[in-house]
Amino acid sequence: MRSHALTDNAPRFAGSINAGTIQVSIQERVGIIGVGRMGQPMVKHMLAHGYPVAALDISAENSAKVKAMGAIIATDAASLARDSSFVILGVGYDDEVNAVCLGGQGVFSSLAKGGIVAVSSTVAPDTVKRLQDVAAKTGCFVLDAPICRGRWFADEGKLLALFGGAEDVVARGRKVYSAFCSDIAHLGEVGHGQVAKGLNNLMLWITSIGLIEAGRIAESTGIDLPKLRDALMLSSGKSQALEDWDQTTFTWALKDMQIVGGMADAAGLSLPITGAVKELVKEARRVKAANPPGWTRK
Repeated sequence: MRSHALTDNAPRFAGSINAGTIQVSIQERVGIIGVGRMGQPMVKHMLAHGYPVAALDISAENSAKVKAMGAIIATDAASLARDSSFVILGVGYDDEVNAVCLGGQGVFSSLAKGGIVAVSSTVAPDTVKRLQDVAAKTGCFVLDAPICRGRWFADEGKLLALFGGAEDVVARGRKVYSAFCSDIAHLGEVGHGQVAKGLNNLMLWITSIGLIEAGRIAESTGIDLPKLRDALMLSSGKSQALEDWDQTTFTWALKDMQIVGGMADAAGLSLPITGAVKELVKEARRVKAANPPGWTRK
């Protein structure tokens, strides 16, 4: 993958440390790992707000797109972190988060003291808690920062971020995330952001499965589904899942339900609906891709 090395003379930290708190005096230097469909508009908005952005992605095509926007392309996670004060993770899975953060070439191997790693991937709460333990040993911080809504909201800079972390870390995170989020909610400590994202997605997939089944019933009656959708959006059947039906792909649904299932198992909870949805999303992905109910007009 062709890339530009980060400049050796770039400032390594955008603030100063005093008595365990973060005193920010100049703008963050942002690094982002994972610039796919969601990461690209995030980069666009951060650049538009004047943030210097370095990016890393396994896809040469994704890298080329953000390079054309004005981002610097890093060669690896360590070099990206070396010249960043604020690193955003946008990779897909827990093992990928661990891979880019840990080890001799990971983010924590070179992120300067006082730097922040913001985990915007959807992962298990325990994953971000373990990263926080590693960060503490290096004098760095973790911001638990999964994001909600979707690619169309990302394009408009209107994502929702669910923060978990210390107040001073959250304060720094708000400044960066406000470039591409219209709403930010601070839910508590590290881990609570991922709890909120997991439960948000549980409710999304419960509703989305219901929309497939309701749609099949409706189709059997000959009713006009788009007209029915319009009516339901005026009543108690209204939901974000119904409003955004065209965006729903179930691509990440199984991973989401595995995370929620792990939380339930850890708490010793018997949740039959949650267990059923975990199985149902497997078929739902195939249905949505091949022959979904026609809730919207084409």
